[in-house]
Amino acid sequence: MRVTQSMLNSQLLRNLNNNLGRLNVLQDQLATGRKINKPSDDPVGISYSLRYRSELNANDQYQRNNSSVTSWLEAYDKSISEVNSVLQRARELAVQGANSTNPDQAMQAIAQEVDELYEHLVQVGNSKFNGKYIFNGQKTDIEPYASGTAETTSTDSGLIKLEVSTGVTLQVNVTGTELFGAGSDPTNAFQVLSNLKTALNANDHSAVSSMLGQIDQRMDNILVKWAEVGARANRIELITNRLLDESINVQSLLSRTEDADVAELMVNLKTQENVYQASLSTGAQIIRPSLVDFMR
Repeated sequence: MRVTQSMLNSQLLRNLNNNLGRLNVLQDQLATGRKINKPSDDPVGISYSLRYRSELNANDQYQRNNSSVTSWLEAYDKSISEVNSVLQRARELAVQGANSTNPDQAMQAIAQEVDELYEHLVQVGNSKFNGKYIFNGQKTDIEPYASGTAETTSTDSGLIKLEVSTGVTLQVNVTGTELFGAGSDPTNAFQVLSNLKTALNANDHSAVSSMLGQIDQRMDNILVKWAEVGARANRIELITNRLLDESINVQSLLSRTEDADVAELMVNLKTQENVYQASLSTGAQIIRPSLVDFMR
């Protein structure tokens, strides 16, 4: 086969373009710090990269959910603590009111304080977090309790749940019925305070004394719900820590898949620049001869 000058020129240009293409790839990798900038760079690696990024996105969403759950549980913890304090004070007042030596004025003063406790309990029952009523189940836009009728109210029983990890769903809320008692429950916190106030105003010491058992029973139920909130908070903390560990692990895998070795890239880039310069120099020698050169 006869080799012509045109063939030499074409082959030289192809080789120069190939060298220049490799140089461009190395420059892109050095500029971005990544060895995969498009699917064709590493078809297998890009599949792993997409999977790792999907896992990281899901992990981030779970962490946001957990942060929201933690905030809700903190709101419940503070509210339940207030409810417990109110009933603890009501019990102290009931003990005082059960003393038959109290004069009428003392009984009336105790009844007045119990009435204030009732109003404060209604206020706690209508607690809001992030613009939502926390003790009305899924009907978070409706105020659950009204003064004077709170003891007859049963709140919505709907549960609010969030997915906190893959396949793991956790209840966020505590309903008012669970915490304060149903309207028909004789230990309903509002009903107990209302009955206590009535007994104090009537100077009925025996009735006041009988209220102590109902107060204790409601406080026991409240402590159970308080413990549940604490247990959920502890579990969320454990899940969050595990998600953070998983995130670090997946980020490490993603880095090994995508990130370039800068030192190695700089060496390869310099090598490829020398190759390209050498090919230009060699090409100049090949292309130089012309018809005039052969006629000399």
